[in-house]
Amino acid sequence: MASVMSSGMIRGLGTVVVFLAFVGLALWVFSGKRSPEFAEARLLPFADEPLSGEATQEPETRSTRP
Repeated sequence: MASVMSSGMIRGLGTVVVFLAFVGLALWVFSGKRSPEFAEARLLPFADEPLSGEATQEPETRSTRP
């Protein structure tokens, strides 16, 4: 007996794989032990520290000579 997978079976397996990946990602994101890491990352857009390369560079000026 030949084992042939139909396109419906392949699509069904793909759906199951994507669903399991979604559940795994959701469990990882809402895990209690990751909360401190995400709390720190949540505040990164409000950090006032300039990047190390930007703080030491002088602004470039354009020459007015033709």
